[in-house]
Amino acid sequence: MMPGSGQGPLSPPPEAYRLPDVEGREYLPAAYRSIDPATRGAVASVRPHNVFIEVTNHCNLLCETCPRTFVSYEEPRTLSWDDFLRLVDQFPEMERAVLHGIGEPLLNKDLPRMIAHLKARSVHVLFNTNATLLTEEWSRKLIGAGLDELRVSIDGANPKTYALIRGAPLFHKVLQNLQRFVEVKKELGADRPQPSLWMTGLKENIAELPDVVRIAARIGVPEVYLQRMVYYGDEAISAPGLLAGGHGLYATFDEQVDQLVVESETLAKSLGVMLRASGASSPKSSVTAKPQARPWAACMRPWTTAYITANGNALPCCISPFATSDYGSLKLGNIFEQPFDDLWNAERYKTWRERLLSDAPNTACAGCGVQWSL
Repeated sequence: MMPGSGQGPLSPPPEAYRLPDVEGREYLPAAYRSIDPATRGAVASVRPHNVFIEVTNHCNLLCETCPRTFVSYEEPRTLSWDDFLRLVDQFPEMERAVLHGIGEPLLNKDLPRMIAHLKARSVHVLFNTNATLLTEEWSRKLIGAGLDELRVSIDGANPKTYALIRGAPLFHKVLQNLQRFVEVKKELGADRPQPSLWMTGLKENIAELPDVVRIAARIGVPEVYLQRMVYYGDEAISAPGLLAGGHGLYATFDEQVDQLVVESETLAKSLGVMLRASGASSPKSSVTAKPQARPWAACMRPWTTAYITANGNALPCCISPFATSDYGSLKLGNIFEQPFDDLWNAERYKTWRERLLSDAPNTACAGCGVQWSL
């Protein structure tokens, strides 16, 4: 039976969509591994199994690590129910749906209905939220819709750091909302969605990683993820806010950061919390690994994944808007103007794939690298 066919049993729990790496420690969604990497070429032989759907590009915060705070890439828009149906109907092989982009998903009132529609198709559904709007009513709706994963961006363990990075003094609100979400889930006897905390590692907050782990344990959140900040790779660009490379850890790793990560891993194990990293990296390598030659060439996303904005634009991946200021170069077509099947192996997509396998990828790929996320 084809995944996403709308028939068959409910989708399996999250673990069924994750595969251990060669060391048996890290996890990667199986939807990213739908093809053999050795067969990659300009043409993608299968349609995407993994689809990012930007349900809105509006946000209630002004984060210093988000390009949306400083520039408008697209017309402000919240995806309507009718356009959502037009969009998802173009991806019959969808196994995994990520309902976020540059924006806060809880600003879309149709989100629970969208989740329920995808769950009826046996799709694994998740999204990231800043949780400032995660009221008890929202918690009950998300649980009732069958959401699989609820990822909460926190980026600090105290109010001052949170306000510096996230642009608003709402740290207390995030913790209150998340605590109530965990309580409601327990009251309802629900086994999903599985919550997790996500922290973007910066010079300004990395010392608080152990306390983020402690917060997760105290509230009852089983997983914490550390990921590195992706920023413009073009040194000629004067990046605004905390997007400038000087705030990241990737190229300026030192012994103190190493000790903090090791301490956090040990602490997490003792508290029964899983400390992980996004994609195929470990917490340490996500902020410390020096890129090997042509790291971008290992990326599978342009062959396995679609990223569709609220306006219908197809981009190569969710990371690309954070890795280049040349947003126009990222647009590979619009699915409200042409069917996705006509775009997937059209010239723009094929050129992107060819360049990704070459020594001269798009700036967005060169500024990312496979160690950040697959």
